[in-house]
Amino acid sequence: MEKDKKPHPIDIHVGARVRMRRTMLGMSQDKLGDSLGLTFQQIQKYEKGVNRIGASRLFEIAKVLEIPIQFLFEDFDSFTNTPYGFAENAPDSDSSMLMDFLSSPEGIQLCRHFAQIEDPRVRRRVIDLVKTLSDKEGE
Repeated sequence: MEKDKKPHPIDIHVGARVRMRRTMLGMSQDKLGDSLGLTFQQIQKYEKGVNRIGASRLFEIAKVLEIPIQFLFEDFDSFTNTPYGFAENAPDSDSSMLMDFLSSPEGIQLCRHFAQIEDPRVRRRVIDLVKTLSDKEGE
């Protein structure tokens, strides 16, 4: 076997979906691992796509994360072996960058807390703040 063999794109995608859902639930890798009788290191390997997740383990993960198994495969094009997220998604597109962010722990936290802001004026001010901060980063 090759030492530098890369994980299959579906393994990476499924792992990312596990990570996204786990983070959405506010669950640690330790807690997910404990629920499955695994170490957090094994969960890390699954989430990075380094280790493939077998069918029975997929079933157990879906139960623990309270999702249908197909959730783990959503937004993946089986003909091109690429995630698509948005229809016009290209590897370097803004939508790809957005999907990467929304799958990150920070993106999930930001979305969760932003959705709890009821006042539209406050939402607008938060958007303006983030825009100002991101503009300053580019200087």
